[in-house]
Amino acid sequence: MVDRRHFIKKSAGSLAALGGLALLQRSGLTVATGAEEATLMDALPGKEALIKKTFRPPNYETPINYFDAPFTPNNRFFVRYHHAVIPDVNINEWRLRIGGDAIHTPMELNLEQLRKDFKQVEIAALCLCSGNRRGLFQPHVPGVQWGSGAMGNALWRGVRLKDVLARAGIDKSALEVSLAGADSGVLPTTPNFVKSLPLTKALDENTLIAFEMNGEPLPHWNGFPARLVIPGWTATYWIKHLNALNVISKPFDGFWMKSAYRIPKDRFPSGQFSSQETETAMPITEMVVNSLITNLEDGQTLSNSKSIEIKGVAWDSGNGIARVEISTDGGSNWQQATLKQDYGRFSWRQWQLDFEPKHPGAYRIMARATSHSGESQGLEPIPNPSGYHHNAVQNITIQLV
Repeated sequence: MVDRRHFIKKSAGSLAALGGLALLQRSGLTVATGAEEATLMDALPGKEALIKKTFRPPNYETPINYFDAPFTPNNRFFVRYHHAVIPDVNINEWRLRIGGDAIHTPMELNLEQLRKDFKQVEIAALCLCSGNRRGLFQPHVPGVQWGSGAMGNALWRGVRLKDVLARAGIDKSALEVSLAGADSGVLPTTPNFVKSLPLTKALDENTLIAFEMNGEPLPHWNGFPARLVIPGWTATYWIKHLNALNVISKPFDGFWMKSAYRIPKDRFPSGQFSSQETETAMPITEMVVNSLITNLEDGQTLSNSKSIEIKGVAWDSGNGIARVEISTDGGSNWQQATLKQDYGRFSWRQWQLDFEPKHPGAYRIMARATSHSGESQGLEPIPNPSGYHHNAVQNITIQLV
């Protein structure tokens, strides 16, 4: 692994996107007031240049032109952390601890045991930060001001979480499974980034402990040596550098569940997490239907031609994309795009439309996806204090000369 001790030693503090709370700033870092204001390109060790949002902790998004491919290259995959201390894990010393008050036989597993003792599976799934597009909300809300690149689609290989938990034995009192990783805050008072899953989601056949990404070992910045993959749910649960699982009989009450990553109840279509719900709020869980134009930019000037290709991707929580519609006249008329290869219901779906402009001038292009469940994008994002689930119909203008 690349030596990143210099990165850790220089860390003066930690930024936490604490739901609707203001960012904690202890490193002198200036956070932009909108996604369009933070476009500095920078490369972390082992990564190509990404759009730097914050350095401590490292938060970098992928330029959208890399989303033209079915799977996002590992060295261009976005990076998202809440804490600044990210250790280089020694694979010979790494262990995954399984315990909790609702487990029969606490145990530890090394990576070789994970690989050899359990059936390996591979799944295509979109990893998407809960706050993707937060920087596009008006007015702005607190948190990392992400544009559209805090996501990536990958082939994840690993073992089913349910198989590992079954080896330890689950008690009938089990309610949730708490999840912890090796990264930590600079200050001892910083709450460790620990999440939990409802038992039903932990036992879902698609929930993985992954150790490979696009056919290679997980990159350091994306969770080496093992991370959780929770297809269809936002990436707040996809714990990186996974080192502890605890099966528990009561609702986990840590900060990152009780106070952060929560949305107003009944405002979004969402998966159930009843043990963590209150009368007014619930944890963010499932992704919402969304789409993105990947080969054109707002304000772009193109030479007038007989045909212009409009390409993009669309996704949802796992129901699958039924159709993507494109308007080239600001929403007055819509055409159905061609959906490309289906890599599975948790993967994004590429789409394409050939547009034949009739004359030079400005064209307002919009993209709208609809899932097989009937969920469709609206024209405006749904307001919420933390800027989650921004899935308004994309709207860009290009100029033909």
